[in-house]
Amino acid sequence: MRLLLHACCGPCLLEPFDALVAEHDVEVAYANPNIHPAEEYVRRRDTLADYAQARGIPVYELPYEPDRWAQAIAGSEDDRPSRCRACFELRLSMVAQYATDHGFEAIATTLTVSPYQDSDAVRAAGMAAASAHGLTYIHRDFRERYPEATRRSRELGMYRQNYCGCSLSDAEAQHDREARRAARKAARGR
Repeated sequence: MRLLLHACCGPCLLEPFDALVAEHDVEVAYANPNIHPAEEYVRRRDTLADYAQARGIPVYELPYEPDRWAQAIAGSEDDRPSRCRACFELRLSMVAQYATDHGFEAIATTLTVSPYQDSDAVRAAGMAAASAHGLTYIHRDFRERYPEATRRSRELGMYRQNYCGCSLSDAEAQHDREARRAARKAARGR
């Protein structure tokens, strides 16, 4: 089956691609209008593209339209689960449209390799996008492969980001890191 795999970054591509290519003809779509700032988008894209080129994996970059992402999540900025669902829906619908236009039969995503993503929300978004375009959605929960993806990406010297991608997740991640630092500092002071 000809499968278009949505990838958010190079490190997250490693394990899902290897698992899916054993069963399907896999090509990759980089569809991530959520990533902020633009320099971060480029850094993630280039890390993915360098790895894919070295492995001979075709990658298609879909339009980077941050305003489209902002419209998709409008009204849910302060509700992380709703915001993430809207983001998944946008990105996977972009991938499904591209897949339909270019003769793919199925779509999948690397998003489920991260233990920080809601696998059920990803599945729902993928199934809806595939169904709307007459495609098959291949859902796999790759979280058990996250440690290996982390190890491999470090070994390969890949750029590894420390937030999901959007400006809101960046602020949340910074807040969480500061809270952990403060807790460690307080624990040392006891």
